[in-house]
Amino acid sequence: MKYMGSKARIAKHILPIILKNRKEGQCYVEPFVGGANTLERVEGFRIGADSSEHLIIALRMIRDNPELIPSNSSDYTKEIRQKAIDENSMNPVDCLMYFACSYSARFKNAWANGNRYDDFVRAAKNNATKQSPNIKGVELIHSEYQELNIPPRSVIYCDPPYAKKAGYGNKFCSETFWGWCRGKASEGHQVFISEYIAPDDFVCVWEQDLNVLSSMSGKPKKAKEKLFVHESQI
Repeated sequence: MKYMGSKARIAKHILPIILKNRKEGQCYVEPFVGGANTLERVEGFRIGADSSEHLIIALRMIRDNPELIPSNSSDYTKEIRQKAIDENSMNPVDCLMYFACSYSARFKNAWANGNRYDDFVRAAKNNATKQSPNIKGVELIHSEYQELNIPPRSVIYCDPPYAKKAGYGNKFCSETFWGWCRGKASEGHQVFISEYIAPDDFVCVWEQDLNVLSSMSGKPKKAKEKLFVHESQI
């Protein structure tokens, strides 16, 4: 699923690190599941959660009923999407298009523009059809990360809203989040976090320069993507 800040480009690099010590039957949890573009590459017992109810509704449709997604932008138009936004529709198709047909894949952003051959509805259908079998059996939960019921001694991968970066919904408190990560590590979970920066008691175990789009200008810029763990896990 197309989603702002997707880790699809780096999943092949970070997942071997995250899953290195995962045991058979051990739960893999993403409290900020986003477009499930990392989760879909993991097998076994999996939980994907997010604070966005619209997002979870869209992912459940992709998992269970991708055939419901319109085939192209003649079937689902810019005007249909705008009406859904105005009415805050919770219809699964609308929930998907709030992201998939949105500029920079930001929630309810302006209708995405491309060249005359681009059809973002068709792309959403194709992406969902490919992704659906990879997330069968995943438990998809609408929950704030602090309230999520996580099985004991899970592998937890967090891709939270980055500090001082664009996002959606309620304001995200990074300080509270890092405290939560410390707590989960102390409970025996294996906790991994994608971010650009982290508090001093977190250790970078992987990093790579990437070209990313600026949330302000929409132009590409360099950023150093990093993966952190708490120092107690080293």
